[in-house]
Amino acid sequence: MHLASYTIRGRTSFGVVSGDGIIDLRLRLPPRYTSLFDLLRAGALAEAEAAIRAVRADFPLAEAALLPPILAPEKILCIGVNYANRDAEVSGGTEGAKYPSMFFRTPNSLVGHDQPIVRPKVSQQLDYEGEIALIIGREGRHVPRENALDYVAGITMCNEGTIRDWLRHGRFNVTQGKNFDASGSIGPWMTTGVDLKKPLRLTVKVNGEVTQDDTTASMIFSFADLLAYVTTFMTIKPGDVIATGTPTKKGGTNPPKWLMPGDMLELSVPEIGVLRNIVIDES
Repeated sequence: MHLASYTIRGRTSFGVVSGDGIIDLRLRLPPRYTSLFDLLRAGALAEAEAAIRAVRADFPLAEAALLPPILAPEKILCIGVNYANRDAEVSGGTEGAKYPSMFFRTPNSLVGHDQPIVRPKVSQQLDYEGEIALIIGREGRHVPRENALDYVAGITMCNEGTIRDWLRHGRFNVTQGKNFDASGSIGPWMTTGVDLKKPLRLTVKVNGEVTQDDTTASMIFSFADLLAYVTTFMTIKPGDVIATGTPTKKGGTNPPKWLMPGDMLELSVPEIGVLRNIVIDES
């Protein structure tokens, strides 16, 4: 299933994308489910599957404004430098490291599909990082690696937008450069039923040119590795998001080429679809 959050005809809802239409689950499920977040917390994905059997779409997908799949996750965790060969781009990378590098993002830093990404007034160094993100479906702590994927409800894509010259405003952190409002995106929806043990191909295009293209086989820490590690020190909960790292950019980043207003980014994973956003300047 492709499970989406959206606004339609003046209301916020959630549903299943089916072809060129959407089956509205808020109209078809019990009233206690007001969001995809509620559905995950209740462990009710099976109810959603049952509700869409042999039914037609309620309205065209083109009429909906897609939002981030999970509107208010408790945690958005991001993994840094998690693909082979990224040490060529980033000094002090994690290749050969014992543990992954991590940081947090806030929900307001990510917009949905077809919503504009904002280059802030204080910097011209808006960069992008295409990633596959896990959405958690079960609460867990000290999760064994061999069972870790059982805790994933689905996957989505994330443009982990970054303001490069703000990554080192503080001496030891990257939080500022990773959390400018509307500097990145996530979506277009959460896809369930994907075999996460098989390599997934992620492709990023900027203005139609392929700039990132790799598979999860190149990850240094696998999805299961990341979940086992994270749950050694915190409890994961339904709706939590884990962005799992970005592949190396084609041609390197020297000299860096920053995003400009009017640039169009497209992230694609065949099993999910396409996440598309245009860049605008902060007003």
